[in-house]
Amino acid sequence: MKQLFFIEPGRVEWRDIPAPTLLDAEDALVRPLAVATCDIDTGLLQGRVPFEGPFPLGHEGIGEVVAIGGDVTALHVGQQVIIPFQVSCGSCRRCIAGLTANCERVDHIAMYGLEPVGGPWGGFLSDLVRVPWADRMLVPLPDGVDPTAVASLSDNICDGWRTVAPFVNGAADSSVLVVGGAWPSIPFYSIAVAKALGVAHVDYLEFSGDRVPLSDKAARLGADVVDAPDGVRTQEYTVVVCSVGDIAALRLALRATEPDGACVVNAVFFDDDVPLPMFSMYSRGVRLVTGLVNARSVLPKALDLVANGALHPEDVTDDVVAWDEAADALMSKPQKLVFRR
Repeated sequence: MKQLFFIEPGRVEWRDIPAPTLLDAEDALVRPLAVATCDIDTGLLQGRVPFEGPFPLGHEGIGEVVAIGGDVTALHVGQQVIIPFQVSCGSCRRCIAGLTANCERVDHIAMYGLEPVGGPWGGFLSDLVRVPWADRMLVPLPDGVDPTAVASLSDNICDGWRTVAPFVNGAADSSVLVVGGAWPSIPFYSIAVAKALGVAHVDYLEFSGDRVPLSDKAARLGADVVDAPDGVRTQEYTVVVCSVGDIAALRLALRATEPDGACVVNAVFFDDDVPLPMFSMYSRGVRLVTGLVNARSVLPKALDLVANGALHPEDVTDDVVAWDEAADALMSKPQKLVFRR
């Protein structure tokens, strides 16, 4: 079968590899139909993520079930499903607690599409994917929901949901600041979720550096764009989302968080030596939240917002591209893309 591989920054290629097979009675084989780029894919191709290739690409997508093991009872062949990017059994102590990013039955942070850290699970830009514990991992796509609109429910849409939804009880009285600029999708899902939940005040602050400014996308999604950093120095927010792996951005985000508010960091800092204003955080009761999203646990909640018409994740997508044009599009469009068969 065909699988798209990341080779090195600026280079991908299709390769012929053996097709996966059912290895366990709880497995399913899924044919990807709509696959989205994750922001970390963009970082890989631009040389901003320090993982060496080659390895299979793709970890956000919707697929069609083409085969099931004998113990799979909740799914059927031909069904369209959302494939979480993390591998989880759904029945261990941590999975039952909703901590599906760190399932006890697989290696640490097991996931698709990022073999250097996630292990040899393959990628979604392929003809076929094996999914273990299929009854508990796969989420049926509701009738009437467009696969291309929600391909990122595997990861990025859920990542946007978890930065805002758990922290805005009483959304009409809440405020959210999203600090972005490095990535083309995750911060904008945070904005879209905040607006879908009815948050009264949503601002966007950009740290773009030498990259293409993204503030126009934030404005289209309903956020008020403020200048960095002067525009937020006199304000405090219920939730501040830091989606930039920059120490200056993080410190600004922490300062902008109101007393007993939450600063949620979903950017990746590849350096452990990150100084924090601990006394200020302590004295003001600021919660610093970081870590991988528990995608399988969060996914049904984010999906509900889409199904009821409140959340429109397709507004974050920059382009929908034909499947066989994926390699060329990845090289020419460092944006939020969805590849569709």
